[in-house]
Amino acid sequence: MTNRRTFFKQAGLIATTAIVSPSFLLKKKYKLGLQLYSIRGPMARDLKGTLKQVATFGYEEVEIYGFSDKKYYGLEPSAFKSLLDENNLTTSSGHYDLNKFMLPGSTDDQMFKYVDECIEGAHTLKQKYIVWPWLDPESRTIDKFKIVADKLNRIGERLKPGNLTVAYHNHDFEFVEHNGQIGYDVILKETDPSLVKLQADLYWLSNASKLKPHDYFVQNPGRYPMWHLKDMSKQDRNLHEIMGEGVIDFKSILKDAELAGAEHMFVEQGNNYHPDPMDNVGKSAVYVKNVLFKQM
Repeated sequence: MTNRRTFFKQAGLIATTAIVSPSFLLKKKYKLGLQLYSIRGPMARDLKGTLKQVATFGYEEVEIYGFSDKKYYGLEPSAFKSLLDENNLTTSSGHYDLNKFMLPGSTDDQMFKYVDECIEGAHTLKQKYIVWPWLDPESRTIDKFKIVADKLNRIGERLKPGNLTVAYHNHDFEFVEHNGQIGYDVILKETDPSLVKLQADLYWLSNASKLKPHDYFVQNPGRYPMWHLKDMSKQDRNLHEIMGEGVIDFKSILKDAELAGAEHMFVEQGNNYHPDPMDNVGKSAVYVKNVLFKQM
């Protein structure tokens, strides 16, 4: 039995440990997240059944993709939120169709009207981040990246009063050289860090860039609140893989989570399903939860 003297001795030891090592108290626990694009086929066939199965895999939060006509997957925001609640799922961020406002004929008025709709939807879902997820091929020149950066800054200003933040998601085309320049550098240098964050797709940062994820985190500390955990096939670097069965050294990368400012981590697999998407994200959940998160 613990007596009074033993209790205070133990309490003092704990306090001393906390002072010596602040991470004792501040160690972050990440929710297991899933980018729903990974299971777009099953989502289209059976939305309710698919989300229910996602929860049984141990996922705790999801990242949505797409928002049109003020709806998520054909549902009003409140209805989709209820569906998430039924399965004890939260959503902290979403991929919204902001890239369409780089296409010919689009106007700033149209963009801000859509952004306001995104704000309303994101508030209903209790999200924190609105992500710019893509650029069409005609929008990948250095001059166009400068326009993207300007739009991101202005969208960030629009979101700020509602306690929302815009983030930019990378692929491979941001790292293609244009006379010695790359688009990703433009995004990093010409956006305001207080208004615009970055979503790190670790597959592409490991695959397409000359620098490593660690280099970007060191150069831009605290600017990467969301990570995509996407592995790379051992046979073909253009193919995705079940987490833990590919070649990317996630154990090393995740050591930089605090440096990068990581808040949310989403499993993603966009291709190379074997045998099917649901089986794959289920296996990835086991690896991330039981291997990667346990080392953190």
